[in-house]
Amino acid sequence: MFTIDFSDQTERVDQSWCDQIEDLLTFAKQQESIEEDTELSITFVDKDEIQQINHMYRDKDKVTDVISFALEEDEPEISGLDMPRVLGDIIICTDVAEEQASEYGHSFERELGFLALHGFLHLLGYDHMNEADEKEMFGRQDTILNAYGLTRD
Repeated sequence: MFTIDFSDQTERVDQSWCDQIEDLLTFAKQQESIEEDTELSITFVDKDEIQQINHMYRDKDKVTDVISFALEEDEPEISGLDMPRVLGDIIICTDVAEEQASEYGHSFERELGFLALHGFLHLLGYDHMNEADEKEMFGRQDTILNAYGLTRD
């Protein structure tokens, strides 16, 4: 089972966005060979809120597109309990997603999917702090998006 808890802080999110993201991340979960029950949350926010979160938790006082908070990084693995694997939280700024879709010349749905998948891969431990890690993460991202059929228009 795969549970995604969606939260809309913008009062602008269309249910189709959530459906697409859930479908894409379910596909990505399969591509990453994750078989256990898993859950995460996705929150949609505006520019002001993501800037506050970025400042508070990352000490960067600027707007960004997506932020992930992985719960598994420092948590010891607990075995023997029938509990889902809780990956963490993804926060997406819909305003920035709209701007970037226009800037990059592709659909809003593609940008939203890209950001959700980017956050998901961070929750799984992928990162882009150095060139080798960036190449691996972005390569994985492109592979999953292309296999899913969410390509740049």
